[in-house]
Formats: sequence, structure tokens, C-alpha cells
Amino acid sequence: MSTKSALQIARAAYQPKLPKALRGALKAVEGEPTQSVADQAEVKKLFPNTYGMPYLHFEPVAGETAKASLNAGVILSGGQAPGGHNVIAGLFDGLKRLNPANKLYGFILGPGGLVDHNYMELTADIIDEYRNTGGFDIIGSGRTKLEKKEQFDKGLEILKKLDIKALVIIGGDDSNTNACVLAEYYKAIGAGVQVIGCPKTIDGDLKNSEIETSFGFDTATKVYSEIIGNIERDCNSARKYWHFIKLMGRSASHVTLECALQTQPNITLIGEEVEAKNQTLDDIVTYIAQAVAARAAKGLNFGTVLVPEGLIEFIPAIKKLISELNDVLAANQNEFNLIKMSRKIEYIVSKLSPANAEIFKSLPEGVSRQLALERDPHGNVQVSLIETEQLLADMVGAKLAQWKEEGKYNGKFATQHHFCGYEGRCAAPSNFDADYCYSLGFNASMLIAAGKTGYMSSIKNTVAPADQWIAGGIPITMMMNMEKRNGEMKPVIRKALVELDGAPFKEFASHRDEWAIETSFVYPGPIQYFGPSEVCDQPTKTLKLEHK
Repeated sequence: MSTKSALQIARAAYQPKLPKALRGALKAVEGEPTQSVADQAEVKKLFPNTYGMPYLHFEPVAGETAKASLNAGVILSGGQAPGGHNVIAGLFDGLKRLNPANKLYGFILGPGGLVDHNYMELTADIIDEYRNTGGFDIIGSGRTKLEKKEQFDKGLEILKKLDIKALVIIGGDDSNTNACVLAEYYKAIGAGVQVIGCPKTIDGDLKNSEIETSFGFDTATKVYSEIIGNIERDCNSARKYWHFIKLMGRSASHVTLECALQTQPNITLIGEEVEAKNQTLDDIVTYIAQAVAARAAKGLNFGTVLVPEGLIEFIPAIKKLISELNDVLAANQNEFNLIKMSRKIEYIVSKLSPANAEIFKSLPEGVSRQLALERDPHGNVQVSLIETEQLLADMVGAKLAQWKEEGKYNGKFATQHHFCGYEGRCAAPSNFDADYCYSLGFNASMLIAAGKTGYMSSIKNTVAPADQWIAGGIPITMMMNMEKRNGEMKPVIRKALVELDGAPFKEFASHRDEWAIETSFVYPGPIQYFGPSEVCDQPTKTLKLEHK
């Protein structure tokens, strides 16, 4: 029997707050029909049965909750995010409120569990062990993509066997795209299985007008901000190191921006700005070096630099290189597989355009190998493996050494490097995420009871107290556009990037020149679970600024 910490025992007793709209009997109120964010004709053609459905929200009504007899299945898909267990707990409680005889089945290790018929029934005893805990270990997660008819049919076999009427997929943009494809297929063949999605990703890039934030972002950024604040305190104590800190966020810089707002480091790089300004790697290095030199002139040979994980892909020249690399590898995969490892790089260079070949050859060997050879199962560059923080520190050091020879700089430059990644993905959820996730799961059960499929669970008005949150659903097709993946155009949920004209970035930009020169560090400390609401229940600065 596992031993529990004092915090685990105390958190098990926490009862997540639920919006008023979900506490009793309710009705679904439908809004206007929707359309995809782009490529409407193409998306509609691919999703004829689930395209154009209306928004909806739930309103409380007098009377008893309508009873509904149904079994449901749940899948945790993709990378972990704090609060996943509470989504499942909320879903379980919602199903039991509809009918105590309803059952919830969890598919083991992600979507692969559905295809392989690997499952377990989630009983009250099991659910109670995982309430308000971090991680996805109740059933595990996986990255199997659901996109083939054979997978759908194989999954349907076990759904029919267990009399499962609805499947809830908890995941990010790719996972919810798969959920929508599955919903479309099951509706097209009259399978009688509904599919509902829940918005998960610590990266914060799954959001829009109806999905105000993805779950896990609040907790993860608070964990990272504590770490950054601790490093800043050490930095300001020793006064001899520049700390380069890389943060998770492959396709968007929301995590880095939120952590900058919480901790006020000297330098923060935002990938979306790098791309908008068409900056080169040398431009970025020069910008950092200038700040280092300016602080050195004041006798301050220390500081902190925040770097988003996906920075390398936002540099326009390298982004073009990666795009061509993707096309080259997709078009020549069979031939490429037959070539000896020692000749693979040479082969790739021979297939690239002259301009991209020159950029490729100019990169450090480790970076060029990673871009070309070390891909994930979906063919994506594994940017988390590129030690961007080390690369930038080394290049800044080289530039400063050059300036010292030229008499332009007379400071000291020593570095430390950090990557805040997995530390934040399975943390015990903050009160915000515990409440938000429980509401998302409970709301998913109400969407199922309302007969909906192809919808994502939506909880809005999240800067208000939880009882004022608005519960409802958004058609997943509304978030879609067409993008090239592995050489083919496919429907995907469009990622939400940092908006340079948005309130969070503007707030950051209004202070960064001051933070660069002065030591303006803020030390947020650890997540607080007990105490005054203004300490324990606060949403992220990003969310508050977006709704100010």
C-alpha cells in the first residue's frame, strides 16, 4: 500500500467548486450555427455530419435532474497536464447523478487502449483515490493517433460489447481533432456512440472565444514561476551567473509569456514576435548580448533569460528550412530509410534548395542532426531535445568575447542552464485547475445526456468566482482549418498563438525595457492550496489580462 503525504491526504478532502448552472436540473440553450475558422468548404466536405452545429450553454431550471441510462468511456491522450484526474472525477460524478447504475470505463494508455481493447471499469473507490491529484496515472496516457477506419471499427467492437454510448477524449489540439474525426465516422455509420472532447494542454495554445484556457496551463505556469523565482533569488544572491531557462511550449509562447508576467526576468524571448519581426538567430543573440553589456556597465554581471521551447521554429529562415525538410523527408522516406546513417545528412543537403542547404550547413552539428533525423512518431521535429538555452548562451558568450576584444564590453559572463519541462506536467492541480477540470468533466456528462457529439466541453467566465462560470459546448469543427502534415493537407484544430496586439503581450512589452536593465525580480513562491481566496484561487495573469 502506497504512503500518502500530508498534502495528498488534505487535498483528497477538497471539494471542487461547481458552476451554479451544473448543480441541479438544467436545459441546453442553443445559439447560432457555427463554421470553421478557415477553409470552410474543405472542412465542411470532410465533416458533413458534424459541421455547422450551434454553440450551446446550460441554464438551471426548476425540477429534478432528468435521468439518463448510459455507460461512458474515457481516454487520456497526449502529454500529461495537471487536473486530468479531476476531469474524470467530474465525469464520473455527473454520470452517477444521471443514474447511479451508469458505468465509466477507462481505456488504458491512451487511444491505443480503445483499439487494443485494453480497459478497466472506474469505480467509486478508484476515483476517490485520484481526486485532486496530478498526473494521468489512473489509466495512463498515450499518443496513438485515431485516424484510420480499421481503428474506428476495432474500437467500436469494444464500445458495443461494454454498452458504451459515449466516449470522452481528454487531450490537446491533435487529440481533439481525432475526437472530431471519430465523432464524424460514428455518426455517419449510425453507430450510436457520441464523442466529446475536453481541452487539455499546459502549452495554452488550445483556446478561443469559447475555450478561455486549456486545463493544466494554470498549474504548470505557477510551478515554473516558482522555479524561476527561486533561480532569480539565487541569481540575485550570488550575483555572478546569467541563467538561461527554457520553458515548455513547442508551438506557442504562452507559457513563457505568463511566467515572464509572474517573475519579471531580465530577458524574455517570445517566438511569435521573433517571427513577426523576421529576426535571425544573430538578431536574437545580439539583443541578449546588448542587455548583458548594459547591466555589466552598471556592475550587474548576472541576470535571467526565458526561452520558449519552440523558439528555433519561429525563426523565419529556420522555419522555412524545417518546412522544406518535412517535404523532403515525406517525399523520399523509402529511399532515405535505405541510406547508411553516415550519409543521411549529406543526402538531405543534396535535396534542399541552395538557400536552405546553406542555412542547414551553418547550424551546429547537434541541431542539424536533430532537425533531420530525430523525429517523433508523427514526423515532427523534437524541439524539446534542442538545447536552445545552451545554444544561445554559447553564442552570446562568443559575441561578448568579440566585443571585449573590440573594447565594447568589459564585464564577466558565466552561465547556468535550465529546462522547466516535465516538472510542471503532473503537479497537483491548483485550486483553479481542480475546479475547472472537475467542471469540464461534469459538463461533459451533461453534453452526453443532451445527446451531443463532436462537441468540446466549454467552461467560460473563468475570471469570475466558480459559481458564476458558464457551462456549455462548442462544436470541434468550429476550431478547424487545413494544414500540411507529413506532406498532406489535413483538417486540424488551429493553434492559438500569442497575439502581439493582445493585452498580455502588451503588458509585458510595456515593462521589458525596464526589467532588462534593472533587477525587478518577483518571487511567486509555491502554489497555495489553503488560505484566502486572493492567494489560492487566482487564475493566471494571462487570463485576467485577456478579460480585463
